[in-house]
Amino acid sequence: MGAIESTAGSDKDKPTVIVVEHLYKKFGDNVVLDDFNLKVFKEENVVVLGKSGSGKSVLVKCIVGLMKPDSGTIHVLGEDISALKEDELDLLRTKLGFLFQSNALYDSMTVRENLEFPMRRHWEGMEQAEIDSKITEALENVGLEDTIDMLPSELSGGMAKRIALARAMILKPEIIFYDEPTAGLDPVTAREINALILKMKRKYHTSSIIITHDMDCVKHTADRVLLLLEGKCYMEGTYKDLEQSEDKKIKQFFELES
Repeated sequence: MGAIESTAGSDKDKPTVIVVEHLYKKFGDNVVLDDFNLKVFKEENVVVLGKSGSGKSVLVKCIVGLMKPDSGTIHVLGEDISALKEDELDLLRTKLGFLFQSNALYDSMTVRENLEFPMRRHWEGMEQAEIDSKITEALENVGLEDTIDMLPSELSGGMAKRIALARAMILKPEIIFYDEPTAGLDPVTAREINALILKMKRKYHTSSIIITHDMDCVKHTADRVLLLLEGKCYMEGTYKDLEQSEDKKIKQFFELES
């Protein structure tokens, strides 16, 4: 099937921040990515939609240099990922934020210490007053200023997700990767996380790749959607394009929600 052309064309006048071309990756006889192509434009939220095991996480790992593709090219913020040395990759990753499905908060650290960690790791020599200011701003963004001295075990699932988002944003990344941001959350909390994703985009002008199979998340956060199916970009368009499609392989994602 040919890709559906997105009706949201305004982003295509903006510069690209991620360009993936002809990406191919397999494990043994299992082809996970098969001539996969993707562009993400500045200040655009792109949802990569697919079933579990479809290759969404492999795609992100290739983009950030944690996994090498068998062939194809990846450029992030103008840099050819395959040409970068490890220290150059580390520097590039300071411009990237990650919201992990598991949140990946350090259990033995307070919220304050979890938020301090990326700053102390990447921004050596920063004054404590500046660190404290950035922590306060990050917690205000997610409405959880009063959790600063709590441990992750004292947080609800929704609160932990918000703190993980605050930590992902604390270095003011240009691109943020969301891995199943609403997984395991109740509908009300999931909607709150969707709203925060949009808030971060507006406030900090970030670009995002959002990995999900939650159609409500797709509906509320996506500027553009790519359906990853059988290793290929099976469809590209808006949420409305998906919703109106009569293609059975696309309709099944809506049926799963009902």
